[in-house]
Amino acid sequence: MVMTVHCDIVSAEKSIFGGLVEMVIATGALGDLGVQYGHVPLLTNLIPGPVRVIKQGGEEEVFYVSGGFLEVQPNKITILADTALRADDIDEAAIKQAKENAEHAITNQSGEFDYSRAAAELAELTAQIRAVNKLRSR
Repeated sequence: MVMTVHCDIVSAEKSIFGGLVEMVIATGALGDLGVQYGHVPLLTNLIPGPVRVIKQGGEEEVFYVSGGFLEVQPNKITILADTALRADDIDEAAIKQAKENAEHAITNQSGEFDYSRAAAELAELTAQIRAVNKLRSR
């Protein structure tokens, strides 16, 4: 029998997920991080990208977080995100179109162009596409 731990994924707006999990895989500032039952306590920041949750029984669910923090305690894993979405809820066509628009804006800069804002938007859209691709690959 696989050991489980309680996991909560919470965004600024609402709680997205809560339940027993076998493993959580998230993208931290230093790379991917896998957390299972018995992991040492930890607090790390997350970068925009997919979060994979392997629920009790082995079913996998994929979420997108726009950044935030992952906290590991002896009996609980908590992800506090600015924005969190189930990968199923992401409109892939709209994301791809917005990504193309951001790339076009960066390439064709004009008068009052905010490069850092466009680059941040492009990075977030790319991370959302990665979350959708993770969902498809399972």
